[in-house]
Amino acid sequence: MASLFGIWWWSLPLVLLWATPRVASSWWYMGAVGSSRVMCDNVPGLVSRQRQLCRRHPEAMLSIGRGVAAWTAECQHQFRRHRWDCSALERGQRLLGRVLQRSSRESAFVHAISSAGVVFAITRACSQGELKSCSCDPEKKGSAKDSKGRFDWGGCSDNIDYGVKFARAFVDAKERKGKDARALMNLHNNRAGRKAVKRFLKQECKCHGVSGSCTLRTCWLAMADFRKTGDYLWKKYNGAIQVVMNQDGTGFTVANKRFKKPTKNDLVYFESSPDYCIRDRDVGSPGTAGRVCNQTSRGMDSCEVMCCGRGYDTLRVSRMTKCECKFHWCCAVRCQDCLEEVDIHTCKAPKAAGWASRT
Repeated sequence: MASLFGIWWWSLPLVLLWATPRVASSWWYMGAVGSSRVMCDNVPGLVSRQRQLCRRHPEAMLSIGRGVAAWTAECQHQFRRHRWDCSALERGQRLLGRVLQRSSRESAFVHAISSAGVVFAITRACSQGELKSCSCDPEKKGSAKDSKGRFDWGGCSDNIDYGVKFARAFVDAKERKGKDARALMNLHNNRAGRKAVKRFLKQECKCHGVSGSCTLRTCWLAMADFRKTGDYLWKKYNGAIQVVMNQDGTGFTVANKRFKKPTKNDLVYFESSPDYCIRDRDVGSPGTAGRVCNQTSRGMDSCEVMCCGRGYDTLRVSRMTKCECKFHWCCAVRCQDCLEEVDIHTCKAPKAAGWASRT
């Protein structure tokens, strides 16, 4: 036990911060401890239900840490061409905390993708035998039938129901203690993220028979690559629906009556997003000064949009690339190393380059 938790948890603090987005305190970490009770009791900000789960399933905390790494990388991939690029997740929890406190579309996406990341990590850990509390899906036994005929359940089906159940219990525990609009919004987006992972559960099969005749099939259910979940939630981010609390405080109504009512799969938000052009602690914006932009693009990564009209600097650099590649029979491609010069464009800083703050 001591060896397992005697490492510095560079990623888990983000999970715990995200589970308690209204708190802005110092970095949280797990040091070397002798028991799960000591470890869990020394993590600030957890509600009693989260501490109980931590004590009961200490090995799951390592899986959650992997989930953080997965969803952080996916968040940065999806926002790589935008002014807010998820880099605040690496620059300190205060910036991230500010982003989450705004109830914006970015906050909605972070809650959804992080909840999905925990589901994915816990489910994968179950299948790999890393958790004592779960294993392969116990329901996938015996024979079944699909459009191709009958088959036998075999292999190790991903136990997605356990992953969803654990993530819901751990992630939602903090929000369930709150009764305000933000808690209701976070619970909705957390659930949308969990549903997104389950959406891409796919059936895989292996044929058995003479010369691959497939007279017998063995099948199992497996999660798709996490990128599919990220791509799906990115579409939901772009189509996120602005809402307001209904009068009895139990649900949402659309802020603009021309838009459809959100489903359980949609992301919802209350506040409009800032432009993220300048560094601003109050909104969690690192700004776009120094960001690489695309001079020829007309999208969000264009120098005009990315640099917010401030202009950009151009630097010519030399880099080594593969060139004059030829196919050699059989079966190799051989290339030469060539030195080429390319122009790198980076956004200019505003005249007042310091942090903006209204507090």
